[in-house]
Amino acid sequence: MSSDKIKSLDVTILDREFRVACPDDERDELLEAVAYLDRNMREIRDAGKITSIERIAIMAALNIAHELLTTRLGSGFDMSDFKRRMTSMQTSIDTVLADQNELF
Repeated sequence: MSSDKIKSLDVTILDREFRVACPDDERDELLEAVAYLDRNMREIRDAGKITSIERIAIMAALNIAHELLTTRLGSGFDMSDFKRRMTSMQTSIDTVLADQNELF
C-alpha cells in the first residue's frame, strides 16, 4: 500500500455493503476490483446452481484465482511478456525510422 492517508470506502458487492480501508491514490483500482468481483459473483448467482452467498464468494474466488494463475503460468495472457515485446518492437521501429531519416 502507498504512504498516502488511508480512508474508509463503502462498496457494494452482490447487494451487500462493505466498508474497506484504502489509500486515496488506490481508490479507482479498488472500485474496479469491486466491480469485477461483483460481476463475477452475479454471474455465478444468476446461473442458478448456487444460492449461498458464501458458496458464491468461494466460487468467484476460485474463478479469479484460476484466471490469475493461468495468466502467470503462461496458458493465458502474460502482460509482462506483452510489455517486453511491445518495448522491443518500439525500439526496432525507432531504429528503422532513425535509419530512414539519415537517407533523406
